[in-house]
Amino acid sequence: MAAELPAAEASATALLLELLQAGLQSVEGSRCVRAALSAIAPGGRFVAAAIGKAALAMALGAREALGAALEAVLVVCPDAPGDEAFVAPAGLEIHRSAHPLPDARSLRAGARLLAWLEALPATVTPLFLISGGASALVEVPIPGVTLSELVRLTQRALADGRDIVALNTARAALSQIKGGALAARLGGRRALALFISDVPGDDPALIGSGLLGPAPGGDAVQREIIASIDRAMDAVVDAARARGLTATRARHRFAGDVRRLATQFTHELALSDTEVRVWGGESTLVLPEAPGRGGRNQHLALAAARLLAGYPNLALLAAATDGRDGPTAEAGAVVDGETCGRIALQGLDCDERLRRADSGTALAAAGALVRTGDTGTNVADLVIGLKRTLRHAVV
Repeated sequence: MAAELPAAEASATALLLELLQAGLQSVEGSRCVRAALSAIAPGGRFVAAAIGKAALAMALGAREALGAALEAVLVVCPDAPGDEAFVAPAGLEIHRSAHPLPDARSLRAGARLLAWLEALPATVTPLFLISGGASALVEVPIPGVTLSELVRLTQRALADGRDIVALNTARAALSQIKGGALAARLGGRRALALFISDVPGDDPALIGSGLLGPAPGGDAVQREIIASIDRAMDAVVDAARARGLTATRARHRFAGDVRRLATQFTHELALSDTEVRVWGGESTLVLPEAPGRGGRNQHLALAAARLLAGYPNLALLAAATDGRDGPTAEAGAVVDGETCGRIALQGLDCDERLRRADSGTALAAAGALVRTGDTGTNVADLVIGLKRTLRHAVV
């Protein structure tokens, strides 16, 4: 990420990257878990299960907060660059699994989770650390449902642009551990569940397809949302104001078609009376039969770049807070009024790349892609708009 610069000297891209970093740091998993456990101040002995894209960061935060009171941690998380050189810290049992499509590892992780639950000592309190991505990473399907059916469900939903609520509801209906079923297996035992939310309304019944959602007949699980897109947006606004910029955020989480949202955001930015405007949520994108390179944030950024052409004072960043936009290693992109021109100079056509869902290729040609690496969080997507003024000139 870019180093911090005074607002009057920073380039538009550097400034937007700094603001993104501020948002990501505010919802980073280890930091949020440490703060939550310190505030809750639980006593006694614990064992933990951390599942999701932010699982490893959350597990490390729990170890720092609880120390020797945390006896062991089961971690289920996605593959990550450098896995072959990673050495698991003592006390962490780490299972790498599949995302966004489940595979055989997801079923093995599901079986391990059930075995872990059944072997819980009576003298400890179970601590669950849940973040988005758990839907694909761990699964125990209901009898008669195959892994192939689970994969096809997710593939159809991604291709059709189905929103996360609809997809997670469908996943829960095919699972023996989601939709509150895992909580029911606790049999009324007291437990604590901390959530990093990537869903509308921050509803535990939807995060990870309800992996630790409320049991249908009730349970004794204390549930706390410790990070969400709202916190990230507030942090971006605070960081912008600390740099002497005027800033506002959308009051509601965005959703819906990515092209419509690109139009909305660029229009709001152009008409805004503030220098920084922040949105958070998750768009949907209907894919062609053979999509190219990119993800929904890159698609949104390229669609916005077309509308920003001719506006030299506007720039926009769109990024996935987990650091991976769709099946790519990029988090998203930064675009401005010259992005489409730079793409054209490389012999590429923006409209064609949008039709082919190949936004990543075009944005790479323009040098507009953003890589954050692993962020240790997952609270959906951030979009940050910058309106440059004479008061804070940037080049």
